[in-house]
Amino acid sequence: MNDLIQKMEGDVNITESRKTWMGSLDSGTQEILGKDARYFIHQALSTPCMEVLEECDGAYLVTSSGRKILDFHGNNLHQVGYRNPHVIESVTRVLARLPFSPRRYTNKIAVELAERLTSIHPGLSRVLFAPGGSEANSMALKLARIVTGKFKVVSMWGAFHGAGLDTISVGGEASFRKNIGPLLPGVEHVPQPDSYRPFWENDAEQNKYVEYVRYVFENEGDVGAFIAETVRNTDVQIPSPNFWKKMRALCDEFGVVLILDEIPIALGRTGSFFAFEHYGIVPDMVTIGKGLGGAVFPMAALLTSDKFNQAIEHSVGHFTHEKSPLGAAAGLAVLEELENRDLLRRAKSLGEMMRVRLVDMQDRYPLIGDVRGIGLLWGVDLVTDRTSKKRAGNEAERILYHCLENGLSFKVSQGSVINLCPPLIISEDELHQALDILEGAFRSITASDQ
Repeated sequence: MNDLIQKMEGDVNITESRKTWMGSLDSGTQEILGKDARYFIHQALSTPCMEVLEECDGAYLVTSSGRKILDFHGNNLHQVGYRNPHVIESVTRVLARLPFSPRRYTNKIAVELAERLTSIHPGLSRVLFAPGGSEANSMALKLARIVTGKFKVVSMWGAFHGAGLDTISVGGEASFRKNIGPLLPGVEHVPQPDSYRPFWENDAEQNKYVEYVRYVFENEGDVGAFIAETVRNTDVQIPSPNFWKKMRALCDEFGVVLILDEIPIALGRTGSFFAFEHYGIVPDMVTIGKGLGGAVFPMAALLTSDKFNQAIEHSVGHFTHEKSPLGAAAGLAVLEELENRDLLRRAKSLGEMMRVRLVDMQDRYPLIGDVRGIGLLWGVDLVTDRTSKKRAGNEAERILYHCLENGLSFKVSQGSVINLCPPLIISEDELHQALDILEGAFRSITASDQ
């Protein structure tokens, strides 16, 4: 299955569907894609690319071949939409006066963003900025060592926390770890709570997952941090409320720092500013990013409490662009858009519309084994058989290219999960248009297979 997943999700291992798609592109697009493949280092993901973009605006991508595509992928950073006027105006205004703030200086814009972020939730009163989510998680791991004096970390298989050596060590995705060699010592992985294909049967409250972590804490000893995605973004795994309440208590019991990675899912994606708010807990540290930069500038942050303000003898971040005026301006504009346009409430209401439409598709297409989501983050899990829950073969990829041809983009995860992540500013008409395209793809694929 790993090879199948890599061929579906990767861009180097060309499948028949990819070959057909590439052959349909105009010569000008093919020429640019050829140059892209020529000059960029090839990876399991990301290059060569499947299209050439000319514009992005609101919920749309516009390609050089003239396609206008509703983007339900967006690398999870387009909460307030592409080319958001307020974000663009804010960044442009700062760009004209203070494009950069050297280290050992501060600036009003960065301080204001810090003040705003630390006022959102009680207990998260300290912040450090970073140029990306991987760096934010790296800071969290280092700060946990400093505070606890313990270097061991427990994390989850299948998780993604960044692409640095330290963050792929705690991450669990094979394509980032394969044949790399020695990684960060002292890292133990545990299973990700899964409501559809559970590691343990008859465990709806996911107590056995918690007990497994307890066993690791007890027997490994000296664990300093537990890092996890509150909700796993890629294939949309949503732990039970019981799981996170008990994990919070378990970390307290063993003196383990609870780090929640919300880089792709904070800023309203789930219908709350932070996803952990759905569970009635507060982590010791939370990392955010992606959408914080307003789809304009790389910006991420580590949020924690006064209790963890203990790095006076260490350089935890020390990034060149740590207090970027441009990133801070984008972040402030995003926070203002979320509040002024009531986008958290909107994510909840539009998410309910998505649920109704997707469950209706599930009722009519046996290919859909499971539908799961929260706010405007949804996963559609495709199977060959609902009883066995065996993952579908290449159907997700076929549906992807059918949708691309008709104006909808999304991510495929685990080879069989359609990940749907629209911007929070999407209109109801655009949302239904996208779901009509998706349903049309299911109808077409189902008919062709009969």
